[in-house]
Amino acid sequence: MKAVITGANRGIGLEFCKQLKDLRYDVIAICRTMSPELEKLNVQVIENVDVRDVDNLKTVKEKINEPIDLLINNAGILIQDDLKSLNFKTIQDQIEVNSLGPLKVTLALTPLMRKNTKIVMITSRLGSIASTSDANYYGYRASKAALNMISKTLSIELKPKGIAIGIFHPGYVSTDMTDHKGDLDPEVSVKNMLKIIENLDLKNSGTFWHEDGSTIPW
Repeated sequence: MKAVITGANRGIGLEFCKQLKDLRYDVIAICRTMSPELEKLNVQVIENVDVRDVDNLKTVKEKINEPIDLLINNAGILIQDDLKSLNFKTIQDQIEVNSLGPLKVTLALTPLMRKNTKIVMITSRLGSIASTSDANYYGYRASKAALNMISKTLSIELKPKGIAIGIFHPGYVSTDMTDHKGDLDPEVSVKNMLKIIENLDLKNSGTFWHEDGSTIPW
């Protein structure tokens, strides 16, 4: 079994690499820059990857050049903002990385996918319009809401190919992205998500999951 993980050099992506390796997956870690922690895992690493760059991703596909069983689109950025600090450049950056990046990665690697391949989109509950009860994080919320729609649409288009898509909120995880604030360690979050991935199929493809196994309203 071969798994490809983006944003694999730290946090949730790194933890996916660790746990999938323990589950005897052949792990391919994709990242912009190697980290000492990733290097210690002794998995295949493809560095200098920008998920916004289509030509870059074509090269990634050529380097893998084997069927993949699991793709985890984890790469993302978070920039805090409010009405007083809005920066439209950083909003655009978040949309390009968090929304369009996973779509570009998925399209680049679709030729390597086969029946029963699974795709996981790491999104956020902040992308749920129905659950929004506070303000701020304009760029991040917009990027994750867009990712949710992209993911749901992909789940419909890829279903005839036998490819299932899971849309996952990992919880409030303590990582560099959250300044190490959070309710969960990456180890717990990833362990919980892997349980859902195990049961992901065409019947529940396109579902917006919380890492605790509950579903989240759109």
